Amino acid sequence: MDGSIATSLDHLQTVFDRQKQAFSFATVPSLKERKAMLKRLETLFAGHKDELVAAIAKDFGSRSPMETLSAEVAMSVINARSIRKNLDDWGRKRRVWNHSSIPGKTYVRYEPKGVVGVIAPWNYPFQLAAIPLTTALAAGNSVMLKPSEITPYTADFMKEMFAKEFEETQVAVLTGGTEVGEAFSSLPFDHLFYTGSTQVGRLVAMAAAKNLTPVTLELGGKSPTILLDDADIEKSAQTIAMGKFYNAGQTCVAPDYLLVPQGKGDAYASAILEAVGNFYPDIAGNEDYSAIVSDRHYVRMTDMIDEAAKSGAQVRQAEADGQKMSAGRKVPPTVILNPSADSKVMQEEIFGPVLPIIEVGSTDEAIAHVTARDHPLALYAYSRDEKAAEAVLDRTTSGGACINGTLMHVSVDDIPFGGVGKSGYGAYHGERGFREFSHERSVLVMPKWLPPKLLTPPYTNFFKNMVNKQIGK
Repeated sequence: MDGSIATSLDHLQTVFDRQKQAFSFATVPSLKERKAMLKRLETLFAGHKDELVAAIAKDFGSRSPMETLSAEVAMSVINARSIRKNLDDWGRKRRVWNHSSIPGKTYVRYEPKGVVGVIAPWNYPFQLAAIPLTTALAAGNSVMLKPSEITPYTADFMKEMFAKEFEETQVAVLTGGTEVGEAFSSLPFDHLFYTGSTQVGRLVAMAAAKNLTPVTLELGGKSPTILLDDADIEKSAQTIAMGKFYNAGQTCVAPDYLLVPQGKGDAYASAILEAVGNFYPDIAGNEDYSAIVSDRHYVRMTDMIDEAAKSGAQVRQAEADGQKMSAGRKVPPTVILNPSADSKVMQEEIFGPVLPIIEVGSTDEAIAHVTARDHPLALYAYSRDEKAAEAVLDRTTSGGACINGTLMHVSVDDIPFGGVGKSGYGAYHGERGFREFSHERSVLVMPKWLPPKLLTPPYTNFFKNMVNKQIGK
């Protein structure tokens, strides 16, 4: 498996045509059959954990095995299991009370949309492919998956794994680079699910719009962390460091920057680097600290750090063997105190182990900083007073949020995960994901006793009275 053989555009079209021809609303798998399929997926994911660890490590150069097991394998297994256990409840017809003056029984049916396209990113190349794919299948759809070309070993492994378990008319993995990705997003899917950058997400949405294809966009942005004056610095630093340096910061909901009370920047920087020292002794040779996925992204990280240092910001890094770190494409955990507003670390989504710390005069100033910018995918607030932290949420918006912690809200499968504004639209995970990939078909069953003439011209007093009641007269 080396990712060298990309899908031809002709084959891409052929697979799409076959899936469209094979899909039929008359032969949609029953809930029982889908539950059996979900059980197979649980077994499939868990049974290939070692191969997934190896493939992802090969793509990254060095990827923490425990991060792959926890964020890629475990989350995918938990998702499949959760859907399986709840599918009977989520998938049944839902009665809706009819409050109108129109007589009849009303309910909603949850039906598949048809052929779903999933475009997955490189930072969690298995989980961010497996969870939307699993959820779409649970809703009764067939799926075409386009993995990232930046992680070709994982892409090839998924292609091989799913091909052994599913017919290509139900699940197909299509590999390739930009040309394949552009053609993929231009196909007239019944739903298109994309995870990745805002820039590419905009192009995906434009391509889908030509076909009026509904789209779910899971994007990113600069997720802020607001530290209130009473926050416990030592405890906060531990969970911030965990969230920031997990997968070397290559996480869409990683804390992108901190907003801390004036005069506390140095204390937070020291506490975070102390936590890092406890997490990763000997960073260069520590398998729990992941590498940057590619040379291009590595250079982007080092350029950000160099620019901040040259502009006069205080740059502090965890101690590490520079030569070994560079050879392993690892960037040491880095804290930057009060970088300029126009610097790259404050203008771009960092997506790496670099954490700016900005001192602000008040919570109001911190909130003003956040609300003046694009809505983030995540927001974190720290305070000993939960109500004070909730008050921060009252005055801001974000795709998701976590109080006195970072990252962990994403692993709770029972709550929706998605963005708002430029951090994306639509959501998935748990029941919300099942709804995202389902068509909610509304049904009215007219009563047998109702004579058609009561609703047709020439209009009767019954009809006139019904309309007046609707109007309120």
